[in-house]
Amino acid sequence: MSFKELIEYSLISTDKFTITVYSLVATILILVIARVIIGIIQKVFKRRIYSNKNIEIGKSHAIYQLIKYLLWVLAIVLSLETIGIKITFLLAGSAALMVGLGLGLQQIFKDVVSGLFLLFEGNLKLNDIVELDDEVGKVKEINFRTTKIESRDNIILVIPNSKFIDGNVINWSHIQKRTRFYVQVGVAYGSNVELVEKILKECATAHNDISDKPAPFVRFHDFGSSSLDFQLFFWTDKAFEVENIKSDLRFEIDKMFRKNNIQIPFPQRDVHIVQKSAT
Repeated sequence: MSFKELIEYSLISTDKFTITVYSLVATILILVIARVIIGIIQKVFKRRIYSNKNIEIGKSHAIYQLIKYLLWVLAIVLSLETIGIKITFLLAGSAALMVGLGLGLQQIFKDVVSGLFLLFEGNLKLNDIVELDDEVGKVKEINFRTTKIESRDNIILVIPNSKFIDGNVINWSHIQKRTRFYVQVGVAYGSNVELVEKILKECATAHNDISDKPAPFVRFHDFGSSSLDFQLFFWTDKAFEVENIKSDLRFEIDKMFRKNNIQIPFPQRDVHIVQKSAT
């Protein structure tokens, strides 16, 4: 058997297509070349990320994933064409199946599109501190369909990307790393409010994780039903650990109030008892 006869030898033959030795070898070569090119592109992207710290990792990953998927789709289409299977024939024959899959995978497609928006718009980045549905966490990984967030309890939450598009998300790191928080405390009526303000400021400025620029300040919030209500505002760049900072402040405030005889009152209620005389 000559070489020409060998490469034209039919392995599988149907009415729609014929697989010869040549088409099989060509298909394998197309897939191998596609895999090699994808590997080279992956190394190039990794090298650029390591050498240039200004490149956003999330966006770079998204671009690489898109290129990879496009190359694989192109390789598969070329492979099918090489074998003799027309892609138009496949699309026409699987139209009904595609409609069914589209309806069943509608939410997945929505999450994928939302992931593309997140990656390319830059509203959500790696290591951002976000709050979603009363859950606070640090963004660890942004993928096409889901985003992984590490909660304060060191639990990894896998959240569909559509929740970040449709829901109300607070990104504490979006504008700047230094974020404002506050703790609230009430003191008894008749307390020295100037002394209360002084103590609250001293407690905040003494904490190592609280910024002095902007400086902490105190707001006389309200005349409560049983207390004078104050708010101590402060800035910190450790938003992820802010609950520990608030706890430290409350410990110190309680200690200083006891030292200066400032009382934190219990809630008070007046109860009136009306007695009816017997007739």
